[in-house]
Amino acid sequence: MVTIAAPRLVGRLRAERETRENGEDGENGEPRGDLFDADCPTRLLLDRIGDKWTVLVVLLLSDGPMRFTELRTHLGRVAPKVLTQSLRRMERDGLLTRQVFAEVPPRVEYTLTGLGHSLAEPIAVIGDWAEVNMPRFTAARQAYDAAHNTAHDTAYDTAHPVVAGQ
Repeated sequence: MVTIAAPRLVGRLRAERETRENGEDGENGEPRGDLFDADCPTRLLLDRIGDKWTVLVVLLLSDGPMRFTELRTHLGRVAPKVLTQSLRRMERDGLLTRQVFAEVPPRVEYTLTGLGHSLAEPIAVIGDWAEVNMPRFTAARQAYDAAHNTAHDTAYDTAHPVVAGQ
């Protein structure tokens, strides 16, 4: 396994956590992961968390169970197939449960698990940071494009036009 030293911030957070938990291993006595070990499955978890639909679904479900159509309505601009795939991956990863009710028409609800709820607060903090810093992010992109004489017409830029005065 190849492991590099963790950045100071990560090291500080690990030390604080170990102090709080008296150096205990992860849940069920299993060893903790290491982000900076290229072979550690922690990176798979980061991939899941980094998926934009996972972030938004966790935040939506943090208020309670929702049906597929409710989720899709709140998310907007997500194809049913893509949302279904994301929900299945999240269920497989233990972030949510899917409950099918024997009704006509069938009713399906999605609910966060304890693991999913434990992810909601960190995601909410990152989401808040993103909302607060969006004007600075947009200004930095515009300044970069102007300085480098480039104009990026990505799907994101098209779907999220810059609003004057931001």
